Amino acid sequence: MPSFPPPGAVTICEINRDLVAVDALSDDRAKDAYGDVLGMVFAPIPFQPEALLLASREPAAPAADQVEPADTVPTAGLAATISDFFRRMVFPPLDPNLLEEFDTQKVSWNPYKHCLAFVSGKNQVTVQDFEDSDAKEPCILTNDHQTDVKAVEWRPNSGKMIAVACKGGICLWSASYPGNVPFMKSGVTSSSFSAFPRGSGGQWILVDVLRGSSAELVSALCWKPDGRYLASASCNSSSFTIWDVSQGLGTPIRRGLSNISLVRWSPSGDYLLVAKFDGTFHFWETNTWTSEPWSSSNGYVSGANWDPEGRVALLSFSNSTTLGSIHFSSKPPSLDAHLLPVELPEISSLIVSRGIEKLAWDASGERLALSFRDGNEMYRGLIAIYDVRRSPLVSLSLVGFIRGPGEGAKPLAFAFHSKFKQGPLLSVCWSSGWCCTYPLILRPR
Repeated sequence: MPSFPPPGAVTICEINRDLVAVDALSDDRAKDAYGDVLGMVFAPIPFQPEALLLASREPAAPAADQVEPADTVPTAGLAATISDFFRRMVFPPLDPNLLEEFDTQKVSWNPYKHCLAFVSGKNQVTVQDFEDSDAKEPCILTNDHQTDVKAVEWRPNSGKMIAVACKGGICLWSASYPGNVPFMKSGVTSSSFSAFPRGSGGQWILVDVLRGSSAELVSALCWKPDGRYLASASCNSSSFTIWDVSQGLGTPIRRGLSNISLVRWSPSGDYLLVAKFDGTFHFWETNTWTSEPWSSSNGYVSGANWDPEGRVALLSFSNSTTLGSIHFSSKPPSLDAHLLPVELPEISSLIVSRGIEKLAWDASGERLALSFRDGNEMYRGLIAIYDVRRSPLVSLSLVGFIRGPGEGAKPLAFAFHSKFKQGPLLSVCWSSGWCCTYPLILRPR
């Protein structure tokens, strides 16, 4: 039976498919529930929820003279098995005024430490190091270059750099310690510092700004797993950019005329998924940079994640409670793939939702978290947690629901830790102004 938190309760963790709920958030409750198992407690972090609720401006429509060359899209058909649920067709641009409905990367875990970064204000990012027992207060990253922050992600190969998507470009912050000072690009002001709490001797330094158009709002970014390249896109543009971060150089790439909502590298770095506001999405192979176009008849791609091997992409759609799993049938750089629907009967029948808002898949492939649009009042604002099986097709089993702190709290953004050794670890920014972390623990009874 799926776990359901009663109204007024708050969830603190999962223990063997049981989502534990208590009457109020407290470190003592968390310690009793999972502290002895993990040896630590993830305290909730306050932030300014208004920043994540702000609607972005409507992306500019493509100019009338933007005509795509005939040879920019491959003519070879994609080997696909598509149910009646999907059709290859292009839909009119949807209203993108509420960018927070899209699965932009507003929460990111350091791959090597228990250190969390998330968008915590209109122009700022909060960094909380849970391993530093002296750090009672988180570190705040803010700078004049960094305005209208939309996304954040740790660099995967080092865990010492954070990329922040904002208006006009991408701010790159690097951790600095005595004897280990990062190189700062000329032109970045020396006032671009943010000290670690309690005078640990370290600080964050703004080392570079990857600049696009001054009017462009960078709303999506994703590092290639080796950390060399960074993909970024704007809700105001139909092109995405691949940045060689060490050189500070970006190469724009475009397919189609609709503006871009999200980008996702596969774990191996062989593929890049680029989704657009009009419901179309492309899979790019990153050896020769060729792509195959897809389109959904059930709205835009509202969330996307890859399985640990990078052979399956799981997508959610704004106007449907059915997910799509795209299975690559050959090794890279082949783009041969087939698509299968993954049903979520509880979302459509029990919750009566109109579609999936956001989706996150644990890097181990064991847990899936998703939020949904509308639904019965009893379930509104909850996050559904699923157990995932891949043998070899993706199948889901509902574990239960997470309820956040505060009356009527809704999830604004969430993400899993990619390398937490003791099981899936989910962090959620709630509309009530708290960022909470939930260990999803499977342990011997």
